[in-house]
Amino acid sequence: MSYSLDLRERVVKYVEEGGSPTKAAQLYDVSRATIYRWLGREDLSPTVVKRRERKMSWAALKEHVEQYPEAKLKDRAEKFGVQPSAIHYALKQMKITRKKRVKVSRTRLARENQVLQGLAGVHTEIWQ
Repeated sequence: MSYSLDLRERVVKYVEEGGSPTKAAQLYDVSRATIYRWLGREDLSPTVVKRRERKMSWAALKEHVEQYPEAKLKDRAEKFGVQPSAIHYALKQMKITRKKRVKVSRTRLARENQVLQGLAGVHTEIWQ
């Protein structure tokens, strides 16, 4: 969260009227580096930070994910000419989660099949 314009003006005014930046930092609970940064600026209003242009288009990445949901980060990175960490960051920002597979062991699958077959047998015995 940014500091209010009123606070910025009060701190700068305090320093310009002869107060020390260190004393102002203690008084207004602002770091000295921030005060020096404010003193060097003409306009004290907060700056708006925009998402900078990236090497890859996020729209193209989203389309690629829809077309190839099974592709790995490494494969996507090679296609777009970036590092896998850049793909990970973009997917995280777009709130696209990684693919998830349900892994079932063979023994568990065999047990479940036995239970289902047993239930099917009980069901037929009851109705006969």
